[in-house]
Amino acid sequence: MITLKNVTLRRSAKVLLNSVNATINPGEHVGLVGRNGAGKSSLFALFNGSLHEDGGDFHIPAQWRMAQVAQNMPETDEPATDFVVAGDTRLMEVQAQLAQAEADDDGMAIAHAYTDLYDAGAHDAVPRAQALILGLGFKVSELDKPVNSFSGGWRMRLQLARALMCPSDLLLLDEPTNHLDLDALVWLEAWLKRYQGTMIVISHDREFLDAVTNVTLHIDNAQLTRYGGNYSKFEELRAEQLELQQASFAKQQEKIAHLKKFIDRFKAKASKAKQAQSRVKALDRMEKIAPVLADAEFTFEFKEPTNLPNPMLAITDASFGYRSDDGVETTILRNVSRSVLAGQRIGILGANGQGKSTLVKTIARAMKPLAGTVTEGKGLSIGYFAQQELDVLRPSDNPLEHMIRLAKELGPNARESGREQDLRNFLGTFNFSGDMVKQTVGSMSGGEKARLVLAMIVWQRPNLLLLDEPTNHLDLATREALSMALNEFEGTVMLVSHDRALLRAVCDEFWLVGRGAIGPFDGDLDDYQRYLLDEARRLREQARTDAAAETMALAAAALSPAPPEPPLSAPESIAESAYLQGAGGLKKSEKLAEATPPVRDFREQRKLDAQARQQQAQRLRPLKNELEQIDRRLAELSKERAGLEERLTQPLPSSEIADCGRRLKVANDATAELEERWLELSALIEQA
Repeated sequence: MITLKNVTLRRSAKVLLNSVNATINPGEHVGLVGRNGAGKSSLFALFNGSLHEDGGDFHIPAQWRMAQVAQNMPETDEPATDFVVAGDTRLMEVQAQLAQAEADDDGMAIAHAYTDLYDAGAHDAVPRAQALILGLGFKVSELDKPVNSFSGGWRMRLQLARALMCPSDLLLLDEPTNHLDLDALVWLEAWLKRYQGTMIVISHDREFLDAVTNVTLHIDNAQLTRYGGNYSKFEELRAEQLELQQASFAKQQEKIAHLKKFIDRFKAKASKAKQAQSRVKALDRMEKIAPVLADAEFTFEFKEPTNLPNPMLAITDASFGYRSDDGVETTILRNVSRSVLAGQRIGILGANGQGKSTLVKTIARAMKPLAGTVTEGKGLSIGYFAQQELDVLRPSDNPLEHMIRLAKELGPNARESGREQDLRNFLGTFNFSGDMVKQTVGSMSGGEKARLVLAMIVWQRPNLLLLDEPTNHLDLATREALSMALNEFEGTVMLVSHDRALLRAVCDEFWLVGRGAIGPFDGDLDDYQRYLLDEARRLREQARTDAAAETMALAAAALSPAPPEPPLSAPESIAESAYLQGAGGLKKSEKLAEATPPVRDFREQRKLDAQARQQQAQRLRPLKNELEQIDRRLAELSKERAGLEERLTQPLPSSEIADCGRRLKVANDATAELEERWLELSALIEQA
């Protein structure tokens, strides 16, 4: 177990933890919570060994294997699958041992290395890695793309997959959901629930913490307190604790006042001097109960809009997408006709890459529609929170310069005053006080940047809020403040977020973006989570249908001595299957047919698919026969390998050990080749 006994932890002169005690038992899933700056990341650094305690005793079992998400941005041309497989440190170590043994022609070492490889899971390493990659939102076609070809957020997802790939007894996760969409978040929750080791996670996502943790460690006022239960249970227990503490404090204050009154009254009287002195000693010996100090909660509000056009905007037969620099258009959403009314609170749902951000950017005027019209109501004023805060912030400018520039752009009537002192006072309400108003944005934390964007939006007095993942860097207190402010906002809200607590609290209706269309989603967030699983299955089937023609050609060519590789390898199919299992085993939504935008020409496509399958069945019969032959040969090799491995456990002459090692290597190589061919044939048959 992990133990902290009277541990003191400092950063420079600041005491983050002062003589704290805590125990984390094997297999516990722990949520580490506290305000920004309380010391959560420093405690993580203590756990991973990059920081040492300044006092007390910290113990973590030396034999525990640790995994955590690397914070550096990976820079490599290595394929995504290989990059994630390399996260299995045990497998990489054994592969290095095997390479050395083969170079030394050491039969015994080779035999041991192959046994260790099997124990390390080399036979299914690629499918396991690809299951993680697909689960975190990547497409099958991206499994072998170079890591450098992905954007920063997607590369950090690969770092997360690499950490999950590493066999571990202790898993440290610091804000693992920041770069995830809701579909990937649902999958990650299911994976972490099944994790057998000890896990410590920092997160500001309430529902995520509730789903994956069963213990909560709270850092407050340099103290570390353990609570049994998830985050919601922690809130209940802490509220009860604070209430009890406040009652005890009030009772003690009454007793202290009574003692002081007695002392003041009788200390000058000789007859009562001893009694008064005893009261003084009792007062000195009394262990003082600390008062409950109310934290300065961060709150803000959206000002009442100057007008509310109705409808806010109307979208008619529009197509949304983007144009490349050479003018080539890529359409993501087609034939969109929707209206946005005053006072609506719309949550925008959709699997990753379906066009949620494209829709929001087009409404926000950051992109133009490729076709159709977007008609704005008279007096429409948009407040836009971009998914990447730096899309609207200048790293070299400070918060005050941002506000001054905004005041000049909007004119003197945008708010009560655009004077510098008024702008300073306004920034102060968003916790930008003193010298912080002159701090460059590039040096700020993600949470500070998000608060600055919120301040700029509030100052504009919008009547339509477009929020694209506004909570990525906000702590729980700021998320709660945002939720309250949005509920009191009198205008219209359109929200894209993976924070389910925020979606549940703010949104009255949902739009589903998917399959190139936008439609109302008839259901709640639980229905949507079930939809995500069904959508993943649909995408898999669509990929197989699209590959049908090529599969027929491959099936015919498979009879030749050198068959080409299939477009979808068996590990990819296995990975997709693991992905569906990893999505939590959710039941299929009964409302899916109503909630999902229709697929056009579905009946005609089914007819074509049936004809294709009938033609393929004739051509795949030889493949099935070959598959049966391989099964028989694999069974023979399995018996041979078992016999050799059993012999190697017995005392033998060195020459015979070396001979067994070589024969075992030949049998393993033959098994690997046959398994690869078996996977190729299985993939062809499965696709057909």
